[in-house]
Amino acid sequence: MTDRMHQQQHVRRNAARAAAAGALTVALLGLAPLAHAATPAPPAAPTAAGVSAAHEAAASSSTLGTLSRFFARDGAVAAAKAQPRIEGATVPVYTLSPEFVAGKDGAPVATLEFLASKAVSSDGQKASVWTARTGGDWKVVNIATGDDETRYAAEGAQKLGGGTVFREPQIDAWYVQRGDKVLPLDADAVRAVGAQGTTLDGYRARVHKAYGDKLPGSAYAKDGRAGGYGPQQDAAAEQQAAPAPQDGSGPLSTTSAAAAGGAALLLGAGAVAARRRLRRR
Repeated sequence: MTDRMHQQQHVRRNAARAAAAGALTVALLGLAPLAHAATPAPPAAPTAAGVSAAHEAAASSSTLGTLSRFFARDGAVAAAKAQPRIEGATVPVYTLSPEFVAGKDGAPVATLEFLASKAVSSDGQKASVWTARTGGDWKVVNIATGDDETRYAAEGAQKLGGGTVFREPQIDAWYVQRGDKVLPLDADAVRAVGAQGTTLDGYRARVHKAYGDKLPGSAYAKDGRAGGYGPQQDAAAEQQAAPAPQDGSGPLSTTSAAAAGGAALLLGAGAVAARRRLRRR
C-alpha cells in the first residue's frame, strides 16, 4: 500500500471520528441542530387606526378612574388626588415567538401580544396600561406597575432604529432585533447574550436549547408547568383568550393580568408576575 493510500485512509478515519463525536454531542444535549435560516421579516405591526383606538381606550374616563384606584392601592396617594394621565405614545409590545423557538424557517423572532400606554400619577408613580382587541373593540386588559413596555420601546429605537423590541418572558429580558443583530436592553438580556448582543442565529440556538422542549403541546406544558402556576387547570383558569382580529389591526391573542402576557405563549411569566404587581381591571 502506497504512502498516498495510507494518507487517504488516515484522513477518512479522522473525518469519521469527528462526525461521530459531533453526533454524540448532539445526542448528549438532546437537541436537533438548527440549520442557518434566512433573516425573517419583521412581525406584523398594528395599524394606525388600531393604535389610535387602543390609546383612546387607555385614556378613557373609565380607565383613568381605575388608574386612580390602582395608584392609591398601597396608600401612597389618595384616589381622589391621583389625577392619572396617559403620557406619550401607545406602543406595540412583542413577545418571543414559539415558532422562532421551534426553528420554523422564516418565523419572526417575536409576535405582537398587546399595545401599551404609559400612565403617570400626580405623585410620580408610573403604570403600564395594556390594551387588546377583544370582541371587535379595543379594551384595557391589564394594568401593571412601572413603564417597562414604553421605556424599552424608546430605548430600542435609539439603540437599533427600525428594529423590533421584544421580551423573552421566561427570564424577563428585553431585546431589540433588526436583521441579523439581537442587542440587549436590560441586565437580564445582557446576562443571556452578553453586552454586545448576538446574531439572530445565535439567539435562535440559545432559546431553542432553553425552551424547545417546553413549547405549547409539550409534556412540560401538559403537566401544567408552562405558566408557572402549578396544576394545569389553575393556569388555564387564569388565561383569557381574545378573538383574533380579522384586519391585522391588533394582537392575535391576549392573556389576563394573572397570566402576565406570557403563559399562553411559551413558559409563561410566573417570575415576572412576582416582580411586577399585576391587577385585573
